[in-house]
Amino acid sequence: MKTILLVEDDRQCGLLYEEELSESGYRVLRAMDGPQALQLMQQKPDLVVLDINLPGMNGLEVMGKLLAEDPRLPVILNSAYGAYQDDFLSWAANAYVIKSSDLSELKSQISEALTGIS
Repeated sequence: MKTILLVEDDRQCGLLYEEELSESGYRVLRAMDGPQALQLMQQKPDLVVLDINLPGMNGLEVMGKLLAEDPRLPVILNSAYGAYQDDFLSWAANAYVIKSSDLSELKSQISEALTGIS
């Protein structure tokens, strides 16, 4: 079973994503902010779904630290704001998904990013 680290500060959104991803067969670790996400990296997730607007340390900063630790870690940025797609820092992510209550695009991007990871 693949493990996804979900970094989302919105409690309701995080619960929805956790439920949907768990039902899709993934083990989900949840973090509410960057420092908590960095701490959960000790559990070696297979992929990170990362919000950008986080308290304290934004998602792009978190992604930089995650990729410095493991450059091959798949990261999917998941934001309500499309404007960050033009930020060159976001280009290091495997995918950029605009938040929606329909998680089909996110699930598709997760599946694609995990393809080939044993």
